[in-house]
Amino acid sequence: MRIISKIFGVIAGVSAMPALAQDGLEIIGIPIDRGLGFQPAVTELARDLQWLDAMILYIITAIVVFVTALMGYVIIRYNRRANPNPASFTHNSPVEIAWTVIPVLILTVIGVYSLPVLFKQQEIPEADLTIKVTGNQWYWGYEYVDHGFGFDSFMIGDGKVLNDEVEAELVAAGYTRDEFLLATDTAVVVPVGQIVVMQLTGADVIHSWTIPAFGVKQDAVPGRLAQLWFKAEKEGVYFGQCSELCGKDHAYMPITVKVVSQEAYEEWLKGAIDEYATLAPHAARVIAG
Repeated sequence: MRIISKIFGVIAGVSAMPALAQDGLEIIGIPIDRGLGFQPAVTELARDLQWLDAMILYIITAIVVFVTALMGYVIIRYNRRANPNPASFTHNSPVEIAWTVIPVLILTVIGVYSLPVLFKQQEIPEADLTIKVTGNQWYWGYEYVDHGFGFDSFMIGDGKVLNDEVEAELVAAGYTRDEFLLATDTAVVVPVGQIVVMQLTGADVIHSWTIPAFGVKQDAVPGRLAQLWFKAEKEGVYFGQCSELCGKDHAYMPITVKVVSQEAYEEWLKGAIDEYATLAPHAARVIAG
């Protein structure tokens, strides 16, 4: 079943090669070996999340420093040698009030800044482009519901070994060996500066669709339709991975999104409609079944 779907995807992808709209795009959203920190934020959602993470990091760092210093003081000031006769009191009301009120205030501050970020993610705006995403074991299916076409997206290199053949496939698709295990044979293409709403579901088990540089992640649950949205502000190529353990090939169902100019998107769209509309979404599975 998967093999037949793969064949249809490859045929469509090769025939639509002139309309891939990927030439000259910078690869921005990509993991870096031994890298620390986040990928560059190219959406408002991602900037909000990274700012919130930094704010909470400052708070917890201050708490750790304070508690460590307090423990050090107590160890030195009240050890058996320095304080051979310990006090015998049972409680201290000011201290008990402080260790109750201060954490409540800290959590309140965190909540005040966290909830707007959460609400912004969950309040789905009106879409300029709607794409339905279906997670499968182990690949993604995409349907451009506004334009009546869809395609399946597989990792380049089913063997999971970077050999000459796989490297040739990567080069033919416009990538290098550095994008092995990240690049897919067919990418999602969206226009820059437009609101994209993704409708997610699963065909078999729970999957999770995420692009770190966009600051989005949403589970794709069978029998349910969830949504996420983003508005990419910079043209480029962005990678993600399925982020919900979904079976033996969970690590091999990457996500590739190409953000292009409006003109390049419209050019790609014309070619995509011509090529992919002849293959109804998941047509290969229908044929195989």
